[in-house]
Amino acid sequence: MRGRESTVRLGVLGCADIAWRRVLPAAVDNPRTELVAIASRDPEKARRFAERFDCDAVTGYERLLEREDLDAVYIPLPVALRREWVARALTRDLHVLSEKPLTTDHAGAAELVDLAKSRGRVLRENFGFLHHSQQSRVGEMLDSGAIGRVCSVDSEFGVPRRPDHDIRYDPGLGGGALLDVGVYPLRLAQYFLGTELRVRGAVLRHDPDRGVDVGGSVLLADAHGASARLAFGIGVQYRNSYAIWGTGGTLSVDRAFTPPAEMRPVLRLREGQGEETIEMEADHQFANVLGDFATAIEFGERSGVPEAILDLARLLDEVRRAAGEP
Repeated sequence: MRGRESTVRLGVLGCADIAWRRVLPAAVDNPRTELVAIASRDPEKARRFAERFDCDAVTGYERLLEREDLDAVYIPLPVALRREWVARALTRDLHVLSEKPLTTDHAGAAELVDLAKSRGRVLRENFGFLHHSQQSRVGEMLDSGAIGRVCSVDSEFGVPRRPDHDIRYDPGLGGGALLDVGVYPLRLAQYFLGTELRVRGAVLRHDPDRGVDVGGSVLLADAHGASARLAFGIGVQYRNSYAIWGTGGTLSVDRAFTPPAEMRPVLRLREGQGEETIEMEADHQFANVLGDFATAIEFGERSGVPEAILDLARLLDEVRRAAGEP
């Protein structure tokens, strides 16, 4: 960190809804981060965000990167814009927390991971659910043999139809269900089954009028026969869950990806004909993301995050190929 400050001085590129609702409130409340400035190409948007979060408003992303009072940036720009602006931020020797996925393909992700390593910067994707304690609790139960050997993971993430002007329907901005909601169950499968998964089949459902995929299904498998069956979509009934099936039982979680900070998640353990309901403590996954990001900046990247970024990008390429896309 520049100057070895105890807090991370954070700038923001883009005024996205996820920033307004989730990430920036957590950044303001977190003692490990100091929100310094927010940039938009629209001066009014920048002003509105800056007034709410008590920081500077900046017109233009490059102007924000030129500031000398930043250690890191958070980038919630549309996915098709992230490759350029993540690269620019890293070249300015800024650490980067980006919305997910990092880029639209493996080649772009590899370029950015290599750049971050060469500059000695931390590069993270904002998969908040991985930092919620419900995932670590499930992991502990799996390690203890609560359901025996894991055979498969089933996961679904679907959201209702969005307004017609939503960026998720814009192919030029990297729109589509795969890159918006499909990455969640894919990353979940990696978390529980490891990064050696391969795509065995995939279907993407397209909206011909918009030119983007609006849903799909994916089958993954590892070399030992464990599998993952994943489904996702935009314009469907809201679903947000996973179930892990083992030789001795099943673990299932609702609100797997977007639990509110005040919610006490419920884990269900099924063994034979019986079922146990386990209520867990509430947790703030975005506060945890920011704290982990600050720790990585202070002490150096000591995790497998860069490799996980590349493995997810590879899976995205494989899904598109398996679905018959170029």
